[in-house]
This record gives sequence, structure tokens and C-alpha cells, in this order.
Amino acid sequence: MSGDHPVSPPAGPEGLLAVYDEALPAVYGYVIHRCADRRVAEDVTSETFLAAMDSVRKHRDTEPTTPWLIGIARHKLADHWRRAQRTPEPMEELPEPPDDPWDAEVDRMVAHHVLGQLSPVHRAVLTLRYVDDLPVGDCAEILGRTVGATEALLTRAKRAFRAAYPQTHPQRSARGGHA
Repeated sequence: MSGDHPVSPPAGPEGLLAVYDEALPAVYGYVIHRCADRRVAEDVTSETFLAAMDSVRKHRDTEPTTPWLIGIARHKLADHWRRAQRTPEPMEELPEPPDDPWDAEVDRMVAHHVLGQLSPVHRAVLTLRYVDDLPVGDCAEILGRTVGATEALLTRAKRAFRAAYPQTHPQRSARGGHA
């Protein structure tokens, strides 16, 4: 009898192998939408599955699931951002965003571009807070900072984002007589 609920995967390494094909696109999709660099997304996704394999080998009763793997990916991405704070790397290309209505697509592209211009720590705190929708306390824990320091960082990151974001109201500059 087939129901609406799939059978739970087995525990341990066998369970990880059982969910791998289903979980890989979800984990990669989670990471690529948060880091905007295909190479980094591939590395973080690989690190996620390696860490998951280590975990299920140590704790054989663990039943791997896609949400569990995305949780590991979130931590691996935070690790990447911490490393990037120490040795920043410039972003070379932004991935093409998924098909959206044109205005939303342009806004997303501009936002990704502006995020790519920010420092890694500003990019990390803004992504954790506004893309992942995490409370400031969780952002602080992931970034290894106090809540107060994270709130101040968030304020500076938002200011830097606004300063780097292009003007979207051409009529304001047109008031000077030039269209």
C-alpha cells in the first residue's frame, strides 16, 4: 500500500546513500542561493556530504534526511564565511537567477551584485538575517560574535548595502533638467 508518506530511510551510511539523489539538488540549491558562486557552492555541498558521512559513521542510529543535510550545509556555509573574513576572495561571476517576472529578476540581480561588492562579513550577516530569516541571536552564534556586536555589524552592513545600491528613481536625478 503506497501512502502519502515515504518510508523512512535506513539509519547510518546506508541511509545517507538512500537519500543522496533526492537531497543533493536541495542542498546545492540552498547553498547556491546564499553564496552566489558556483565553485563555492559545489565545495560547500561536498563538505556537507562528507561531514554527514562522518556523522552517520560515528552515530549509526542517525537517520539522514534532506532537512538534516541542509542544516549541515548552513553550518558549512557559515564556516566558509568565517574563513572568507580572514582571506576575502573577490566574486567573479554571479549565477543567473531562476526565471522570475522581469522586475523581480532585475532587483534580484542588482541585490546579488551589490552583495558581491560588500565585505564577506557584511555579506554573511545580511544573508543570515534577511535571506535565511534568522534572529540576530542566531546570526551572532553562527558568526562567533556577541549579539551587540552583531547588531552593530548588521547596522553597518545595511548602511554599506544602501550606499552601494544604485539609485532606482531616475526622476529624482531628472529634476535638474536632464532626462
